[in-house]
Amino acid sequence: MLDYAHLSALAAVIRTGSFERAAQHLNVTSSAISQRIKLLEERLGAVLVVRGQPCTATEVGQRLCQHVEQVALLESSLHDSLPGLPAERRPVTLRIAVNADSLATWFIAAMAKTEGYLFDLVLDDEDHSAEWLRRGEVVAAVTAHSTPIQGCDCHPLGALRYIATATPEYCARWFADGFSELAAARAPCLIFNQKDRLQAEWLRQVLGTNLHPPLHWLPSSQAFVDAALGGVGWGMNPELLVIDHLRAGRLVALKADQPLDVPLFWQQSRIVSPVLGNVTRAVVHEARAMLVPGLT
Repeated sequence: MLDYAHLSALAAVIRTGSFERAAQHLNVTSSAISQRIKLLEERLGAVLVVRGQPCTATEVGQRLCQHVEQVALLESSLHDSLPGLPAERRPVTLRIAVNADSLATWFIAAMAKTEGYLFDLVLDDEDHSAEWLRRGEVVAAVTAHSTPIQGCDCHPLGALRYIATATPEYCARWFADGFSELAAARAPCLIFNQKDRLQAEWLRQVLGTNLHPPLHWLPSSQAFVDAALGGVGWGMNPELLVIDHLRAGRLVALKADQPLDVPLFWQQSRIVSPVLGNVTRAVVHEARAMLVPGLT
């Protein structure tokens, strides 16, 4: 049998990134944390923690962390159904994968409608966040994948609408003769990271071709808006983030009648669905209130 005091020490080290912070989190000494990790590694015959700044988990260590987190969630579910059990000392931590634009627009409001949870959010592109669920590293994800992942329930949320935006001055400089293939190939464009395909997809939708414009790399939703407002380049911004700027004329849509809608879905592990019930209801309610109607 695994010693769950040792497993909790491992999970705390990986979550906080250090033995000292793990000790503070569990109200024990750093030497006690070190001893528990040492005993666990000796028992299993494997290195579980890569010591560093921060400490990280080996593959085996990561699997054990996932296990202890799932056990904590299941125990929380038992407390909900068996009120005679002793009260929980600490709120449950939910590790969830979410795309940056959802976090910047509507997901925080959903978090605020829940109580009794701590959130450990993993940021990834909506086309890639489902992989965190497949690997068992999160219990839920906001994703663009509509097909339920094995062992998960899937809830449609709506679509996050993106508008290709730039300043009037930028458009006057780069698109003086209209938005054309030649002009779009020359005009500096904003891109979030290597996984960001929104600008390329919109160009293909509007112009029917693949273009490779000059790129500014900006891995931040707010920096994307700020860069557009600063005239640095044009980019696909969530309508929810730029609607006031569009109304005030600080930004204009390159093609007002051609937004790009990205359907989003909430996928959650079925094993811990009783614990996630309130979170799922809050996420679905907030998303459907804020997003445009998508696939159902």
